[in-house]
Amino acid sequence: MGVKGAARPTKADVARLAKVSPATVTYVLNDVAGQTISAQTKAAVHAAAKELGYRPNLAARNLAVGGSGVVLYVVPRISLGDLLIEVGSRLTTALARHGVVLSLQFETEDGRNVVDAIADLNPIAVTSVFPLSGAALEAVTEARIPQIHLGSAQLHAMGKLDEAIGAMRVEHLVSRGHRRLAFAFSDLERVRPLGEYWLEGLRVAAAAHGLSELEIGTVATDGTDAADVVRRWVADGVTAVCAESDETAMVVLHGVREAGLDCPDDLAVMGVDARALGAVSGPPLTSVAFDAATIVDVSTAAMMAELGYPPLREPSSDNVARLIQRAST
Repeated sequence: MGVKGAARPTKADVARLAKVSPATVTYVLNDVAGQTISAQTKAAVHAAAKELGYRPNLAARNLAVGGSGVVLYVVPRISLGDLLIEVGSRLTTALARHGVVLSLQFETEDGRNVVDAIADLNPIAVTSVFPLSGAALEAVTEARIPQIHLGSAQLHAMGKLDEAIGAMRVEHLVSRGHRRLAFAFSDLERVRPLGEYWLEGLRVAAAAHGLSELEIGTVATDGTDAADVVRRWVADGVTAVCAESDETAMVVLHGVREAGLDCPDDLAVMGVDARALGAVSGPPLTSVAFDAATIVDVSTAAMMAELGYPPLREPSSDNVARLIQRAST
């Protein structure tokens, strides 16, 4: 015979422990406006909920109000390594604990799948790495569905991630004696938003260090023009390059070799997103790695707050990124 686990604590259990009515528990945990509840009572309810491990059953609430309890997670058509899949997997589990179902939607050029998902699944929120655009954005806006992405107001606990990463990269390069920096874009238009996002943070950091405006260059993904771009940078006095991704950084490294130059002596190169192949590139690539667990903690708290269930304690984003220093700088 199987052994049943402990019963999930209910709102009534919280009410008994806090010595208040179930209605008061609802008002406090849902932060309902217009209710006069003392700070002492609120503290007692939150303490009781924490002690019992009580979590509001969003699935039941969603059914009661006719909602689906589904959040769309839109995976962009750009290569970001394993991070997006790990975040999606962790986010699925984290939201499931709150009775929320995560539906993965892989971005298409016309955004039709997101439009259809909004119509068919009636999601309570949409989350993505970058802001939606085109038909997908129009559908989300028309349906008045909250959209949570990097840089959105809901993720204020994450801070301005582009500026934090930009500061990390510039401070590292400045500490190595570099004062003239460049930024490398890929020639793939679909990844341009990612590059623009990281570039903005680098510009803020460069200005804070009194550096001149970054030189901007675009390299073909097949590396055919990389050597020419590298020679132009070096001729202009550039000594270090930040790329929009590790993949683009590896194309720049190819250009350095093809130009007959040395990395990092003639040109230092730095990526972002810490691909596994960076450890064996020539030379091994300096990059910035992201912590999926921290991203999920902050994102989950933001989504639950957006749905009317603010966390008792906002998670820290201090460990969201770390520098991986290798031979390319």
